[in-house]
Amino acid sequence: MVIEARGLTRTYARGRIRAVTDVSFGVDRGEVFGLIGPDGAGKTSVLQILAGVLRAHGGAATVAGIDVLRDPEAVKDRIGYMPQGLGLNLYDTLTVAENIEFFRDLRRVPRARYQDNRDRLLHMTRLGSFLDRPAGKLSGGMRQKLALICTLIHLPDVLLLDEPTTGVDPISRRDFWTIVHTLVVSRGVTVMLTTSYMDEAERCHRVSLMHAGRFVAAGTPEELTRSLDGGTRRSLEDVFVHHLTRDTPAPAPAPLASSTSPGGVDGVSTMRAERLTCRFGDFTAVDEVSLEVRAGEIVGLLGPNGAGKTTFIRMLCGLQVPTAGTAVVAGHDVRRERARVRASIGYMSQRFSLYRDQTVRENLRLSAGLYSLDPGVATRRIDALLPSLGLADVVDRVPLALPLGLRQRLALACAILHDPRVLFLDEPTAGVDPLARRQFWDLVHNLAHQRGVGVLVSTHYMDEATHCDRLGFMHQGRLVGLGSPDELTKQAEQAGGPMVAVESPEFARAFVLVRERIPGAMLYGRRIRWQSRRPDEDAREVTAALAAAGLAAQAEIQPLSMEDTFVSVLHGAGLDRG
Repeated sequence: MVIEARGLTRTYARGRIRAVTDVSFGVDRGEVFGLIGPDGAGKTSVLQILAGVLRAHGGAATVAGIDVLRDPEAVKDRIGYMPQGLGLNLYDTLTVAENIEFFRDLRRVPRARYQDNRDRLLHMTRLGSFLDRPAGKLSGGMRQKLALICTLIHLPDVLLLDEPTTGVDPISRRDFWTIVHTLVVSRGVTVMLTTSYMDEAERCHRVSLMHAGRFVAAGTPEELTRSLDGGTRRSLEDVFVHHLTRDTPAPAPAPLASSTSPGGVDGVSTMRAERLTCRFGDFTAVDEVSLEVRAGEIVGLLGPNGAGKTTFIRMLCGLQVPTAGTAVVAGHDVRRERARVRASIGYMSQRFSLYRDQTVRENLRLSAGLYSLDPGVATRRIDALLPSLGLADVVDRVPLALPLGLRQRLALACAILHDPRVLFLDEPTAGVDPLARRQFWDLVHNLAHQRGVGVLVSTHYMDEATHCDRLGFMHQGRLVGLGSPDELTKQAEQAGGPMVAVESPEFARAFVLVRERIPGAMLYGRRIRWQSRRPDEDAREVTAALAAAGLAAQAEIQPLSMEDTFVSVLHGAGLDRG
């Protein structure tokens, strides 16, 4: 084993908080091993212990033969460690070239070896044209690829990557994984990474699902997704939820009682934007976006961090003045009637927006006061919302003492307390565990489809698309696709075809051979996938070529995932470069 942990434990607050509890696992050479779970699961603590930057309080761990608990400094020359955050290990005032040179000096890489590795990595990341650009002026995806170059410049045999693709655009996300898998196949690099994206698991050889500091399930993605209901393949989120509710079944979602007025889907427009634009100096954050949300409809804005989703929502909420364009929300113009807009909507911001030193009930009372609700009406609505949202048992606790899922529900309660007809939710489920995400979406469906509220929700989780009636794909401030999830997927398949997936026991050799014929092929764990306009022919030709090389292989045609659809739409719009 290149990486091995036995009974790993880490606590905080003098032992009162157990971040990691009795975690054991092993990772072989040339393997991609993923820790999958929500924020606060303990993933980062495990990775930091292995990287020698955090001390464990129990257990044992070795990386590349080094005891990291006994000698954490010794491991640092043997690994590449990429911390959580978009390019967090970079220096924003230095250019791309200067950042790479800095890490060469830091790692004392010989000049000849450095030059060869630098050129290869720049080619793989497509950053060679941006050597003179300061890191602070790169997009999120480009920052992550530069951070990966800096992490790899000394050619480590072990890579520890903490949430490397969170918030990154789908094209850069695929580039990132292609680089990682190419290193695994060509050099036998061992990779351990963390992520909160359930769909990232299929790109790993093995995964462990982590929750509240413990492993709840482990195995290959295929083993885990076939482990329920007699072997029928399910999503990894289904597996996660099953293990979280195995001993204590999740309660059925409660109706939202009388805290909101009966509505229903009536199709009346609750929000309409026409060519809405926002510029900050010479930077265009939102570029002529037109969109409508009708009563009883859930519209999702899907895209990476920096796509313009939050700025668009803030303009609609009267919190950001548009540079150009028009918008009417709940019957009010967002330019001339900003105060009326804010009083007529529900808004759940991306960042933690609750009063941290006030209890659950006190937060709700403060929200009622901000919306000038009659005290009697406020009391009745609060009393109705608390049990409906599962908050009745925690009314006297402060938000920071609550799990993230309950804090999220409290924020929703504050947003709908005054009975708005339109609701804006800005990345409401970021970092939340799968069970809490499902419960939250049940509440949103109740509000929209039963109460007639118009909902605009932003997210960078591609798998949340299925919860929306319509989707708007956002990229670099532009709305590049709009329609129902099925419509968008069908359009993408008509334009570029379905996915071809090839499986081979010798997937590393097979990947190299397939990439020679189909440069856009990607490795997903042990499967090789690509979109094809001639899927049947591709499947036959590739399996025949592999057989001629002595490699057994099977091929199947698969529908596009939502990420596949997003990438296909970007390709059609000519936005899949860089």
